[in-house]
Amino acid sequence: MGEPKTATFGAGCFWGVEAAFRNVPGVMATEVGYAGGTTTNPRYEEVCTGRTGHAEVARLLYDPDVVTYGDLLAHFWSIHDPTEKDRQGPDIGTNYRSVIFYHDPEQKRIAIRSKEELDRSGRFTKPVVTEIIPATVFWRAEEYHQQYHEKHGGAVCGRR
Repeated sequence: MGEPKTATFGAGCFWGVEAAFRNVPGVMATEVGYAGGTTTNPRYEEVCTGRTGHAEVARLLYDPDVVTYGDLLAHFWSIHDPTEKDRQGPDIGTNYRSVIFYHDPEQKRIAIRSKEELDRSGRFTKPVVTEIIPATVFWRAEEYHQQYHEKHGGAVCGRR
């Protein structure tokens, strides 16, 4: 096993993002939380107002000998619409934005290249608006949000 690495992605409701990555071979652990905002130790109700600046994110611990960061990005692009600004399906607000929080210069380079390739691919008619920014403090979400789909039978995001 390689030295575990961290990846952090926002792609709408964090319940769905976490569920989408939990069974990817090489992903060792997942947790959901808040990143990219200005409030210390934000709570869900605060984040949902859009005033804290946080995004709902899934943080992954993965084995790079089993799954590459590029593979994780390919999966990330496939699970949401990266051309929607501050929205995914019924979920609307800056906390649902499409965002990649990179943890090192290599992740930044790979993420930028991946986004550019996706934009050029013609897969979407609108430009990819996903933010690519340095990882910030990760605030773990309340326990009832962790592995929510597994606990609640795949509840629909946006209907909490």
